[in-house]
Amino acid sequence: MPGIAECVLVVDDYLAVRRSLRFALEMEGLTVRTYGSGAELLADPDLASCGCLVIDCNMPGMNGIELVERLEERQQHCPVILITSGAAHDLAECSVHLDILDVLEKPLEDNALLDHIHAALAAARIRT
Repeated sequence: MPGIAECVLVVDDYLAVRRSLRFALEMEGLTVRTYGSGAELLADPDLASCGCLVIDCNMPGMNGIELVERLEERQQHCPVILITSGAAHDLAECSVHLDILDVLEKPLEDNALLDHIHAALAAARIRT
């Protein structure tokens, strides 16, 4: 099993987004697990092996902010990167009070997400 620092969990309700992120991140040598909803992520008994989370903010049912709140209630802490199709600056205030490392606006430009993931994984290594 890969080390914690190498594992990225992606939560997005769009299958095409999950597949493209998995492909791009695996091409960078990262281990990726994907989930179609917050409920699906919360049902995974292996969350402790997470190096970082990439969570879509705008999902039906439980949105990204609610998912991070649930994770914090469970004392499951790992760096979180929120991705949103809305205005990222509107979420920045919420992220200060939660365990959210960064908020990125779609469409994701160049290597922005990958750079933030590497920073999040470095933070996870320090925590462990």
